[in-house]
Amino acid sequence: MNWQGRKVLVTGGASFIGSHLVDALVERGAQVRVVDNLSSGRLENIQPHLVARRLEFIKADLREPGVAQHAVEGVQIVFHLAADHGGRGYVDLHQAGPASNLFLDGLVFWEAVQAGVDKVVFASSGCVYPNYLQNNPNEEIYLTEDMVRPPYDADNMYGWAKLMGELTLKAYHREYGLKAASCRYFTVYGPRGVENHAVIAMIARAFVGQNPFEVWGDGTQVRNWTYIDDIVRGTILAAEKIDDATAVNLGIMERVRVIDAVKEVLRYTGHQAEIRLRPDMPTGPLNRVADNSLARQLLGWVPEVCFFDGLHRTIDWYFKTKDAEQVRAILNSRLTER
Repeated sequence: MNWQGRKVLVTGGASFIGSHLVDALVERGAQVRVVDNLSSGRLENIQPHLVARRLEFIKADLREPGVAQHAVEGVQIVFHLAADHGGRGYVDLHQAGPASNLFLDGLVFWEAVQAGVDKVVFASSGCVYPNYLQNNPNEEIYLTEDMVRPPYDADNMYGWAKLMGELTLKAYHREYGLKAASCRYFTVYGPRGVENHAVIAMIARAFVGQNPFEVWGDGTQVRNWTYIDDIVRGTILAAEKIDDATAVNLGIMERVRVIDAVKEVLRYTGHQAEIRLRPDMPTGPLNRVADNSLARQLLGWVPEVCFFDGLHRTIDWYFKTKDAEQVRAILNSRLTER
């Protein structure tokens, strides 16, 4: 696909993932419009593009009357990333906020159809996978796309909303001919990440010298943290190559225990601290790792950044750009809020 001059909307485009996607689309020559209410996004993430007038920015909440309709006017492709979301503390402890995503997603998709948008690319999540498949950290299981089927058992209200978004796009493709793709993101991390997600929280704890160093859960939880550059590349490939609303995993297949990630953060930063396990805190599924075979088949997508390399890059960014006193002031509340 030639992106030069293509009119693109990125909802939530000032967020961590959204702003990196905006960077890539602007670099490819797309005409980018961003809609973000800045509830979790940061204007500084897209400030260089605003100064250079390389994009159009609308500060607004897509759930408000008329905003979604206005946002999709004249647009060819919608990348829908806007959502009420947060890290594990937020997902487990807050249900009403993520419930609004049911309304938000439905509104954006409906207005896209009414406006004649060519394609919608939806930021879905590994949270759509059944909880009952992810309970044993000692089992080497890789989640394949076809495992999302009845009986559905999504991860909290956030996961249910993502699942309903995927199913809505499939229905819209069948009945209205809307081209669509759903990208199931798995535990994304990297520069511009926020402290309410695990990797950035680990780095923040080392940055402020936390001792004892808290680890939620017993540390045996298995994840496949996937670097932001790989996520963005996969999302754009999905826009280029998937039309039929197929959902595809975007996740590395490295299996990393939380405790091993923590130990590497401590080693790389040189922070010496006692590790305090907190099994009383939200931990999420015990074993969540994607199988990315379908992405390789349909998109030719293979993750390029292994976890420890991406972790080191992220630590370097965090230590270079953050202020310790500011991080101390927000860290505790950020762990359970947006």
